[in-house]
Amino acid sequence: MSMKKKLSLTMAGSLCLILLLNIILSLYTTQASLRRESERKMLLAARQVAASIEQSQESAGMVERQIGELLHVAAKLAAKELDPDIQNITNEQLAKLSKQVGVTHIALLVRTGDDIIIAKSSEPAELGLSTKDWGYWYKAFKQLFEEERVTIPYGAAADHFWTGPFEYSNSKPNVIDKWGYYYDAKRNYIIDPYIRTDSLHQIGTHIPSPEEVLDKTKKINGEILEISCINPQTFAGVRMSGQGYVHDKTKLHNRPIRYGTYTYIDLENDKQAVEKAAQTGANVVYETRIDGKKLLKSFIPVNSASQASYIISIVMDYAQISKVLQKQLVSYISISAFLLILFVIVSYKQAGYFIRPIDAILGKVKNVAQGRFDTPLVINSKDELGLLAAKINTMTDNLSSYTDQLKQAVEENRSVKEHLESVIQQTADAIHTTDLEGNILQVNQAFEKLYGWSSHEVIGKRINLIPGHLEGEVQARLDALMQGEQLPAVETVRIKKDGTPVEVSISTSAVRDPEGKVVSFISISRDMTERNRMDELLRRSEKLTTVGQLAAGVAHEIRNPLTTLRGFLQLQEYNNRVDPKHNQIMLSELERINLIVSEFLILAKPQAVHFRNKNVRDILEDVLSLLSSQANLHGIEFVMSSQTDETDVHCEENQLKQVFINLLKNAMEAMPEGGVIRIELFRPDPNHLGITITDEGVGIPEHQMEKVGEPFFTNKENGTGLGLMVSQRIVEGHKGSLQIESAVNKGTQVTLTLPAAQPEHGEGPERE
Repeated sequence: MSMKKKLSLTMAGSLCLILLLNIILSLYTTQASLRRESERKMLLAARQVAASIEQSQESAGMVERQIGELLHVAAKLAAKELDPDIQNITNEQLAKLSKQVGVTHIALLVRTGDDIIIAKSSEPAELGLSTKDWGYWYKAFKQLFEEERVTIPYGAAADHFWTGPFEYSNSKPNVIDKWGYYYDAKRNYIIDPYIRTDSLHQIGTHIPSPEEVLDKTKKINGEILEISCINPQTFAGVRMSGQGYVHDKTKLHNRPIRYGTYTYIDLENDKQAVEKAAQTGANVVYETRIDGKKLLKSFIPVNSASQASYIISIVMDYAQISKVLQKQLVSYISISAFLLILFVIVSYKQAGYFIRPIDAILGKVKNVAQGRFDTPLVINSKDELGLLAAKINTMTDNLSSYTDQLKQAVEENRSVKEHLESVIQQTADAIHTTDLEGNILQVNQAFEKLYGWSSHEVIGKRINLIPGHLEGEVQARLDALMQGEQLPAVETVRIKKDGTPVEVSISTSAVRDPEGKVVSFISISRDMTERNRMDELLRRSEKLTTVGQLAAGVAHEIRNPLTTLRGFLQLQEYNNRVDPKHNQIMLSELERINLIVSEFLILAKPQAVHFRNKNVRDILEDVLSLLSSQANLHGIEFVMSSQTDETDVHCEENQLKQVFINLLKNAMEAMPEGGVIRIELFRPDPNHLGITITDEGVGIPEHQMEKVGEPFFTNKENGTGLGLMVSQRIVEGHKGSLQIESAVNKGTQVTLTLPAAQPEHGEGPERE
């Protein structure tokens, strides 16, 4: 068909549409005037019905609130009797408790994954029921578990409590239940007391029946054929058919026809009218023919304060209105047909004038569709078609520019992608990505080399990389990443394909989508086997160096007294006589050698010790008693104070005494002119006990501080330098620390920190 004919037909179609709209408007105007009185009567009747039903529902609501309050009290009474852990509750206990608090049954609901089920109940038929598909009931349960106030518009809510409306039982659909749900965050379940009866009528026999209200309204308005109160949520659902609907086993709030009858059935049209009335909130009226009778159906939405909104449907006879509309329709159609024929003849002649510029535009659009943007349209007019041609030229220029930019961006993205993939594949660290279930999504070549798995063996699968004893630790790290924490790399052990362990350093990060939701995890593994081996060799080397230093020190310290002994022995041999003075000096040198060897043995060979919880204050008092006589001779006073009453530590008493004796003797020897030595006990944190020993001695020069604690370093004439080293060794064995601060001519402060004692359970362990 040519463009000219198409345009002519289009214009004729437009006129036809205009005429049709004119007919519809005229018919609508006539219909409106004829139907106005009928609609007014239907609207007035609907308002009377709604008011009567509202009054009826208010009475029902009063009964429902009273039962809700009873269930609230019953739930609180049950909460006082029930254990917080559902595992400690039996169904028999619930049956007995339901009688005590005055309800039919009590059930307990728990969360399991993405569902909430009935785990315990005095009614066996309720056990194991899922609530996931219960609609707003399930939403209310989740709000209770999340310690929120229930916002469901049905039922009634209070703190930690919600009661649903009257409803059929899930386990016994032939009876009516009224439930209450209570959760106070002190237990791991929701308490659900409920009252069961055979019918809603038995719950409150004094409640007026809505059916009676509808019958009285039809008697007053004789022209009304039928009144129905429709639930817009379930109308025309699976429980309805051309024969009506099923009341039995249908939830109260899901009944398609809440009140009244539904005998004038036009299910498809009624469904559309109900949906429109519910969506717009306005009255919907339409005509239909049922069993040969023309009817006028009106659907009037009602917003109820006591229940969910519903639709009142009123059916009236349409015979008189139909006769008038038929006469006017014949007249309008005759006039419209004559005008349409005349317009088609004229429009066909004028169509050719509009076709030429449109053909040019269509040719340009075809070129653009094929990717040719270089030939612009020639603009010969300034009317709408000329403006359209100018806009198409502008659009073509923009499309050409955007296409070039898009090609460049695609090329850049491809280059960046190839570069990143190359970097990932060539890096020496093993990289693998997993989804939230642990299935591997991607690996690089270093992963295959480190763990022995090839990519086609692991992609889309969950493999065993984690030793069993580390699974809890790994899951804890993943949970922390899900919460948004940033975790450092951790040195751990993983399992290769052949089952052998490998020492690795693993850094794991969460991968998030544009909305910030975690979608996968990426892990980077570095083989630490060689580095750990080198570290161990370095530690052994450092130990050997330390042993060499100690051996050299011992040799140096012992050589001097041995030289003295040799000289005196040679002198006595030369003189052929024994000099008592020489003997005294030789014994003194031998004693010095013995002291050096004894302290060195303490360092070299750990002794078996027996740890016990001991009071540090008592140990210090014993040491101070031992040193008090010597302190008095040199004019030294001990002052001990404590900032805490908890001064117990887990220790070996004799070793701690040796530490305190060494530290206090050092402090006394640093005070030749006498003075005060202060001992203070305090708690730097709840898990440790601190002891400070502060003297007023000569102090230690700054350049010597770094050598303090080294073997054979001392600023005393007869010292060996091993006493402080022994003390440090003992403190480290107690998992404590020793720090020294000193200033020349101001004194020295030693701070000793030890782990606080924990309650003992049986004998303490012996340590070697």
